[in-house]
Amino acid sequence: MRIAYGVMGYGRGHAMRTMAVLPALGRDHEITVFAGGDAYEVLASRFDTVRIPTIGYQYGSGGTHSLPITLARNVAPVADLLFGGRGIEQVGAAMRERGIELVISDSEAWTHRVAQRLALPRISFDHVGIIAYCKPHFPPDLWAAGMRDGWGYRQLMGVPERILISSFYRAEPAYPQVHVIGPMLRDEVRAAKPRDGDYLLAYFNKGEHQYLPHIDRALRLLDCPVRVYGTRHRGIDDNLDFRAPSVQGFVDDLAGCRAVLSTAGNQLIGEAMHFGKPVLALPEPAFEQRLNAFMIERMGIGQRGDLLKLTPSDIDRFLGGAARFRGNLGWHRDQAGAGDAHTQAIAWLADSIDALRPRGRRTSPARTPTAQLRGRRFSAAELMQ
Repeated sequence: MRIAYGVMGYGRGHAMRTMAVLPALGRDHEITVFAGGDAYEVLASRFDTVRIPTIGYQYGSGGTHSLPITLARNVAPVADLLFGGRGIEQVGAAMRERGIELVISDSEAWTHRVAQRLALPRISFDHVGIIAYCKPHFPPDLWAAGMRDGWGYRQLMGVPERILISSFYRAEPAYPQVHVIGPMLRDEVRAAKPRDGDYLLAYFNKGEHQYLPHIDRALRLLDCPVRVYGTRHRGIDDNLDFRAPSVQGFVDDLAGCRAVLSTAGNQLIGEAMHFGKPVLALPEPAFEQRLNAFMIERMGIGQRGDLLKLTPSDIDRFLGGAARFRGNLGWHRDQAGAGDAHTQAIAWLADSIDALRPRGRRTSPARTPTAQLRGRRFSAAELMQ
């Protein structure tokens, strides 16, 4: 089949999850990736990728999300999505030109909306669906925000024919077409062997805004080396080793670190769990990341902190509890099914694609097998009651 794979462009986690399944899907189908923002930068050199609009949080001068700037910069793209503007027309034209027959989307709204317009079958494969398509599992202080965001996500994306959710923790589906699996691991992650290093790995998904002076000071006061990803700095300065973006380099450093300090994205948390690395989660001020940080602490596999108020004692307390966190990681990793989630996802997607295939068409290989691997471098009302 000719498949459009939409990838949310804010941050790199959506692209990392996509990279875990595209090679297998490309062996049997013609895949065109539709992505913008950070995801486009990650995927375009490896796959046939169409650049599309994206929406996301905007930062102010204080290192946190700015509601006025976010609203101002997202008014036009949201209007495009809701009322059918230039972006919708461009995505629709690209899909028609390629003869797209089915859409898979990782939290990507334009491909969802165009698929609905063109009456194409849809598969949702992401983590955010755990908020929108599973029964509410939010702590009291996040309950209202969770119900709001779940409702908003369903309004924007709809309820697709098939829904696959990859998560480092379990939740109960609210729809019969929902299936929940453990963390999706890229080939590089599954191939790497965990090691016990002496350094802390620090990652910031928007380091130009998040790597604030008080965080730099807290890391410099530690009595261990720190390898830092996501900032504009490069090279070694005191105990800090600022590193450039690198898929393989980051995976190697994750596999060999003592523990992880990072923002609270689902993908990185799942990969850290796989390697048995505790996480000090500094969530962005968005519901999904705040929920992820809460779940890390509730599961006993790490600690949550405040990105804007982090102190050296917070990190010391986290590192002091690392042995206890590691003791809980193995059990939770097995419960999440991290070891075979990749195989489960490929099989589930293959079955779902076949089930949604237009009747009368038999399964056949794509005209370009590995499709586009360039050089191989590789119901809503009920929930509200």
